This record gives sequence, C-alpha cells and structure tokens, in this order.
Amino acid sequence: MSDFNHETSSVNNIAVQQLAANKQYTQIIYILQLVSLVFGITAIIGVVMNYVKLSEVRGTFLESHFRWQIRTFWFILLWTIIGGILSMVGIGLLILLVAAVWYIYRAIKGINSLNGNRPMYF
Repeated sequence: MSDFNHETSSVNNIAVQQLAANKQYTQIIYILQLVSLVFGITAIIGVVMNYVKLSEVRGTFLESHFRWQIRTFWFILLWTIIGGILSMVGIGLLILLVAAVWYIYRAIKGINSLNGNRPMYF
C-alpha cells in the first residue's frame, strides 16, 4: 500500500511540474504576442508554438488559453490585412489602431487570467 501511495504521489508531482512548465510556455506566448507589435515575426513564432503543444495541454485550463491565443493571432492577421489594404483610403489607419488596442487587450487579459490560474472564456 505504501508503494502505491508513493507512486501516486510521484505521478502527481510530475503532472504538477508539467502543468507549471506548460503555464510558463503559455506566458511566453503572450509575451511574444506583445513583442510582435514591434517585431511582427514573434506572433508567428507564438502561434506555431501553440499548435505544437496544443495536444499536450488538452483537458487543462491552459487549453482555453491556447485557443484564445490562436484566435487572437488569426483575427489580428485578418484585421491587419484589411487595415493595410484600406489604409490607402484612410479608414485603414483607424482599423489598424483599433486592432492594435484589441490585440493588447487580449494579451493582457490572457496574462491576468493565466496568472490567476483561470481559463479563458470566449
């Protein structure tokens, strides 16, 4: 019986360590999203990281953060393209500004929820 409790404790410790590592990984992706406002390539690196580890975080609260980050990436890409095209007309600059504010909001909201160990709700 003692060996069983020890093995269960070891498995739980490994799971806790893996969750902590994945939480840190998730936080790095949020930081990459924010840095992408200056260096756009970091957003692409972040979304690739999301897709690489998505199956590993399935079933945890981090899965919702990954989905949040992935959706944020695709929507900011869409609005950046639309804003870039329409900047020739003038309205595009406003679209780009609103998109940047929305992007920052999503990253900060995600970081706050992550630090509180809360899932993201859509």
